[in-house]
Amino acid sequence: MDFLESLLKPEVVWFIVGIVLLVAEFIIPGLIIGFFGAGALIVGLLNLIIPMSLNLQLVLFIIFSLVMLLTLRKSLNRIFMGRSHSAGEHDTEADEFAGERAIVTEQIKPNEPGKVEFHGTQWKAEADVEISKDAHVEVIAKNNITLKVKSI
Repeated sequence: MDFLESLLKPEVVWFIVGIVLLVAEFIIPGLIIGFFGAGALIVGLLNLIIPMSLNLQLVLFIIFSLVMLLTLRKSLNRIFMGRSHSAGEHDTEADEFAGERAIVTEQIKPNEPGKVEFHGTQWKAEADVEISKDAHVEVIAKNNITLKVKSI
């Protein structure tokens, strides 16, 4: 009976709830449940140090969980989930190939993409003017998987 009583201590219950919620974050990703798990662990730790009423424990759990959720979720989401770029955002990779050279393998016409060989791979390419096959071009920018090129 002593073991069961020790499991029902408030701090132990908060630690168990916190661990279950943190494990649930891995099963149900979304970077929300984990903050409630962390809030439960904090309340369990505080309750271990300073015994408090159930109402105070619940209020602290809600406050800690929501404050962490609202302040940390955005930055942690960028770290764990990666960044997504909207159409208007500047893509840092867009300029990574600028200034490099390629060879046209399929004629490029305005409003009609062709192909270039670039770094040993075929890339879809577009240009403002017509560029014939086998011409050497310079990469101006990259838009997703299409290179914007100009004649040299």
